[in-house]
Amino acid sequence: MEALQIYDRLKQRFPEKILETGGKLDPFAVIDPHAIVEICRFLRDDPETSFDCLSNETGVDYKEHIEVVYHLFSYKHRHGCVLKIKLPRDNPAVATVEGIWNAANWMEREIFDLLGVTFQGHSDMRRILMPEDWPGHPLRKDFVEPQEYHGISTVRESPIIRLDQKH
Repeated sequence: MEALQIYDRLKQRFPEKILETGGKLDPFAVIDPHAIVEICRFLRDDPETSFDCLSNETGVDYKEHIEVVYHLFSYKHRHGCVLKIKLPRDNPAVATVEGIWNAANWMEREIFDLLGVTFQGHSDMRRILMPEDWPGHPLRKDFVEPQEYHGISTVRESPIIRLDQKH
């Protein structure tokens, strides 16, 4: 099944929860964040879609919102689709899909760590890359890196490399 057919199927089943579809080269559907678990469970359990794999879950910081992007794949049908949700920048939170696909565990922790999105109901919502007491979320556009962390400088000096020098 092509991605656009999957989105049409979702529009029929969840008419108020599919907010938009788009993308010519890589089609996607933007869905209501409150419906993420319901829609993902449907896509996993529906015999026509059988999305048994969350191949990637990531976050993107736009100036006006934070987006969480879900890449789903069905090994049975050999098809995929992309779902997106938009969250407010001031308190980005959404339900976890960890109960649908175990792979969400580490991916959601990474999104939490680097972008500050809280996944409600997650079994272990804590940082995965940065130290627990690191201030802020490094992939946020408004992130300002501290000059030092526990007395250690975070300033990186870049060496100047001249093209006319022999190395």
